[in-house]
Amino acid sequence: MGKNDKDVNVDNIEREILKNLGRQVGEMESGNVADYDPDHTKQNVSYDEAAYEGSYEGKESRRKDSRKDGGSGENRRKNSKKDTGSGDSRKKENRKDAGSGDDHKKDAQKKNTRKDGMSRNREIVIISYISIALFVGMIIYLVNFLASDNTDMLSNPYNKLQSLLEEYTIRGNILSSDGQVLATTEVNSKGKEVRKYPYGRMFAHAVGYSGNGKTGIESQYNIYLLKSGINPIDKAVKELRGEKCTGDSVVTTLDSGIQKIAYDALGSHRGAVLVMDPDDGSVIAMVSKPDFEPGKIASDWKNLVKLGGDSVLLNRATQGLYPPGSTFKLITMIEYMREHPDYASFEYNCKGTTEIDKVTVNCHNKKSHGKLNIYTALAQSCNGAFATMGMKLDIGSFNKTCKSLLFNKKLPYEGVYNQSVFNLPEGSNAGLVTQTSFGQGKTMITPLHNGLIACMVANGGCLVTPHLAASVQSAGGTTLKEFSYSKGKRLLSKKEVSELRKAMKEVISSGTAGSLAGRPYKVYGKTGSAEYDSSGESHAWFIGYAKKGDKKVAVSIVVEGAGTGSEYAVPIARKIFDAYY
Repeated sequence: MGKNDKDVNVDNIEREILKNLGRQVGEMESGNVADYDPDHTKQNVSYDEAAYEGSYEGKESRRKDSRKDGGSGENRRKNSKKDTGSGDSRKKENRKDAGSGDDHKKDAQKKNTRKDGMSRNREIVIISYISIALFVGMIIYLVNFLASDNTDMLSNPYNKLQSLLEEYTIRGNILSSDGQVLATTEVNSKGKEVRKYPYGRMFAHAVGYSGNGKTGIESQYNIYLLKSGINPIDKAVKELRGEKCTGDSVVTTLDSGIQKIAYDALGSHRGAVLVMDPDDGSVIAMVSKPDFEPGKIASDWKNLVKLGGDSVLLNRATQGLYPPGSTFKLITMIEYMREHPDYASFEYNCKGTTEIDKVTVNCHNKKSHGKLNIYTALAQSCNGAFATMGMKLDIGSFNKTCKSLLFNKKLPYEGVYNQSVFNLPEGSNAGLVTQTSFGQGKTMITPLHNGLIACMVANGGCLVTPHLAASVQSAGGTTLKEFSYSKGKRLLSKKEVSELRKAMKEVISSGTAGSLAGRPYKVYGKTGSAEYDSSGESHAWFIGYAKKGDKKVAVSIVVEGAGTGSEYAVPIARKIFDAYY
């Protein structure tokens, strides 16, 4: 190989080296270290290779550049360290980013926690509102409850509120409609409260007693007597002093004057007298005998119990059950008119006794009444005529009529009473049908119920609510509550009322209650003699009403074992009517 060949080879080798080095330098200077391609698969050259070939200066220049590049290499190492530092920074940044991710998680958790907290808060708020609403509702209910009339519940003897009120209240007074004191509480020298009854026995069953239990008004309106409506300041002062407040007074519908007339008129007889306002049901007088001394109920209790056979404690006006006798003929007449539109043409010739389906029916003392129509039959109280009517009645319809007139049903009375009884089954024999038709048989009635029937005729056919209380007053006389009652459901038609009045007027003008004729007031009534045993002994009845102008008063009177109504019951009615008008 010649020199030139050698030189060429050296030059070629040198050129190759320089080319590679230049490529590397170019790539390093151009910042494409990451793109360095030792296999020359990429042509990322950033300089002109031809500019370095064929000249010595180029070679020297490249040597110098190479040295410079060496220095640059140092710089590159420094830069590499910087880059390494930058990597650390990136790691730190990555850690920051990772930390940032954790922060995002924490933020999300916080948001979820806040959401859960808000949800729980919302539930708490809702529950709170519901609780407040329930509490307010309870307050409103209690206010309305205390403001409303809860006599039935609060007056229940098992209600513990009563015993609590007794510890703070002196029992209030019971007054008559004309201002008389019927019951009051006095405190004796020993500080003991004693219940007093100024009229004694006269109002015994109506007013009742307080001690060994309670009855009458003392029981029925007990809660009002234990409340105190005195001035709040006076009440507060008394409470601070440990003193009892004075209870409210119950003003009754009872008239002390009429009560005395009725009480005296009944005399020594057993029985009951009830006087009522037929338009609103106010009880003006209520007498029951035998009676008792209400102020001595505790000391006399053993003796009263021993006299149980006399039923001394029984209020006969509301609880006494008696055969209605001829007063029931009003009910039979109503049923006959309903079933027989031609009732005005009814005729019967009374001979004092008659036989119906082998059953003998006698009038009182077998007296012959002669020819009768439906009005005179009632006026003369003819048993034969009403027995004949009864046999023409549909028993099922008869039962419905009696039920509609409150037999075997509750009465609209808030006190203690017994239900009247009508018992005439379908298929009953002639004996029971005829007996029932003129007020015997198995029918039983209270004076209270019979009084309501008289009131219906008087007021035009409407049921009223019998009651004993008119108002409640504070100890200072301020009216706290008024009891108001009006006519109730119509049970008799206007035509029926008109026909009954016509017949009941005949009872006075030409019938069994003739002693009431010629008075300065009009009277409508029906007498009755109700047999109660096989010996023929009977109770005396009278029910009816008197009218003068717009003023009306109804009565229901029964005198036990006295005989006929005309002899014993009618005179009592006359005394009451005379006193009333």
